[in-house]
Amino acid sequence: MLVKIDNLSKRFKEKVAVTNLSFTIQEGSCIALLGPNGAGKTTTLQMLARILTQDSGSIQFKGYAPKDYQPLIGFLPQHPSFFNWMTAKEFLSFAGKLSTIPKEQLQNRIEKTLIFVSLEDAMNKKIGGFSGGMKQRLGLAQALLHEPKLLILDEPVSALDPKGRRDFLQLIDNLKKEMTVLFSTHILHDAQQICDEVLILQDGNLKWKGSLPSLRKEFGLLPIKLQTEEPMNGIIEQLDVIDAFEFIDPKTVKISLPENVHRNELLQKLIDRNLSVVHFEIMQDSLEDAYMKVVRQ
Repeated sequence: MLVKIDNLSKRFKEKVAVTNLSFTIQEGSCIALLGPNGAGKTTTLQMLARILTQDSGSIQFKGYAPKDYQPLIGFLPQHPSFFNWMTAKEFLSFAGKLSTIPKEQLQNRIEKTLIFVSLEDAMNKKIGGFSGGMKQRLGLAQALLHEPKLLILDEPVSALDPKGRRDFLQLIDNLKKEMTVLFSTHILHDAQQICDEVLILQDGNLKWKGSLPSLRKEFGLLPIKLQTEEPMNGIIEQLDVIDAFEFIDPKTVKISLPENVHRNELLQKLIDRNLSVVHFEIMQDSLEDAYMKVVRQ
């Protein structure tokens, strides 16, 4: 365990942003904090980064007192701010001095980090001329410069175009091999691509936590859609390789299989019963359905 969060709460005047939030972050994991806008994701991340002070509860970083762990965190806000008259190299030099990186290490760290985020060719260009994607990558470089143990990213790809989103998620996927990553998003597809675990917030409350496969399993979703030329009534009910099923019509059914059963085994069972399969679909949207069930409950 790297970080333990226990009964964290925060309110702003009459609005309760986070209520009794508890979870742990395992070292080396990549966790997505999911939830609709206003769920409390940003408030939670800002408390973890010590930008906000919680009203109650505790944050315990393994081996460190509460006031001492901030240097171990790299934080990228949803909308990072820059001095547009600076170059990328000047900005990182400024950020490095604020992070008290030793002078003899700083130059090497800057060059190494700019290469990682693919900004080495723009290191001497003014930030004011950067695109949105370049600014986001520069913000990531700043968060990585002091080599944190925990990288916190608040909606890191929300303002990017599809290519920028894909490139940034690839950077995160590479980073999780070297450090623990916690990022927030309201888009399940982003979490599905790179994370090991998800935490789902709704109205400041933790509604669910676990892996994406366990999310699908817990909510009893039927991820296979199957259609045959012949009616399947009376046949599907007899198959011992099926966990659950739901008929859409006599020739179309949604099916869930046990973890130890391969879908080819299901197809073979149908062929053995002289059924002609005309459609077989793995329904990726089933995770989206599970997510919606969580936030609505």
